[in-house]
Amino acid sequence: MAQMTQELLEKDRLALEEMNQPLITGNPSYHDVTRVVSQIVEVRTAKIWWMALGITGGITGLLFSMLGYLVWNGIGVWGNNSPVGWGWDITNFVFWIGIGHAGTLISAILFLFRQKWRTSINRFAEAMTLFAVACAGIYPAFHVGRPWRAYWLFPIPIADHGMWQNFRSPLEWDVFAVSTYATVSLLFWFVGLIPDLAILRDRATTKFRRIAYGVLSLGWRSSSEHWKNYEKAYTILAGISTPLVLSVHTIVSFDFAVAILPGWHTTIFPPYFVAGAIFSGFAMVVTLMVIARWVFKVEHIITMKHLENMCKVMVATGTIVGYAYATEFFIAWYSGNQYEQFTFINRATGPYAWAYWTMISCNVLSPQVFWFKKMRTCIPVMFVISIIVNIGMWFERFVIIATSLHRDFLPSSWGYFRPTIVDILTFFGTFGLFITLFLLFLRFLPMIAVQEVKGTLAADKH
Repeated sequence: MAQMTQELLEKDRLALEEMNQPLITGNPSYHDVTRVVSQIVEVRTAKIWWMALGITGGITGLLFSMLGYLVWNGIGVWGNNSPVGWGWDITNFVFWIGIGHAGTLISAILFLFRQKWRTSINRFAEAMTLFAVACAGIYPAFHVGRPWRAYWLFPIPIADHGMWQNFRSPLEWDVFAVSTYATVSLLFWFVGLIPDLAILRDRATTKFRRIAYGVLSLGWRSSSEHWKNYEKAYTILAGISTPLVLSVHTIVSFDFAVAILPGWHTTIFPPYFVAGAIFSGFAMVVTLMVIARWVFKVEHIITMKHLENMCKVMVATGTIVGYAYATEFFIAWYSGNQYEQFTFINRATGPYAWAYWTMISCNVLSPQVFWFKKMRTCIPVMFVISIIVNIGMWFERFVIIATSLHRDFLPSSWGYFRPTIVDILTFFGTFGLFITLFLLFLRFLPMIAVQEVKGTLAADKH
């Protein structure tokens, strides 16, 4: 009995030590934090950055080439066919929207819950959100076939053509949800940048930098009045952003859930899609952050504790996603609907079984290694798992779309979706655009919220 009590006390001591572990290591001063983060922007551009930008810029050029080819020849250059009327276009749209969810979650929800571990990674994640939404927006804009008339999707009276928006269409809902999400995320990101832009303005050594950062910092002088207004605006935007995290991917899930098609017509899609979006978004943040903290030597600011917390969120949301998969199968059986049952049996055993089991392996099985502290504090393991998770989340969207469409109610119309080279190169090109924007962000703006990290550092010292 005494030995058991001693073991419990030892576990409590270790748990308390872990809770009290400082978020910033190395005991840097405020000036050290400012210098380390600002120097990333201030130093002369490295050759490796130019090389990386050249590669990703070339891939981005390929994206725009494919989009130009599509406009010239029509949507038929994509692999969409009958009965798979939606293919890689909607798959990639939902994939990129999901990637963008982690930024707002880290910034807004964790801010409102006063989780200080967000401070070293929120700027990073917010930027990722904007770039992912930019990639996502390409697909609906070009899927309409005539992108120069995409403004018809917005609530603008088109009386001259006798046309009015169909607000019962999920495509309209996407326009409202994604445009609102992008606007609020951009404002939230920019407001958080203002104090750090002022730091870069005050440290600028050239007239051009001083003017550029001076304009962007909106005359910030770090006065008490400025901080009061800043904190009020930041809190309001965080409050507005929080429901958007839940609403945007919920509305995207309605693209499927409001249909009567077996495999889509289900009420589990909204929470299932939101959990999956957070899952994939956190995985992408881990992928990029592991590289960036190593390249820019900021391991003492973005510490193992930050990465470990991200891995904990991934295993939690991954478990939710796995539960949703099981619930879908159970409800299909419990409903007694033969078409619903056929759809799910076909997913696991039909022509797309390879995609379904890839999804299960990547999304359900691989994150379970993070139950072990040794695994979630191992950089190579978390890097590999984060990539595997995003592969699995892409397959999830593909499985939902392709397996529900390729075998419909009439066996005579069954088909099989195969992407064309234009599909593949367009998707590959969106990664080029995403990384190009990210490289520009790292070069010209502070990747870490300096003022927020200083606040965390002050709390650790006390």
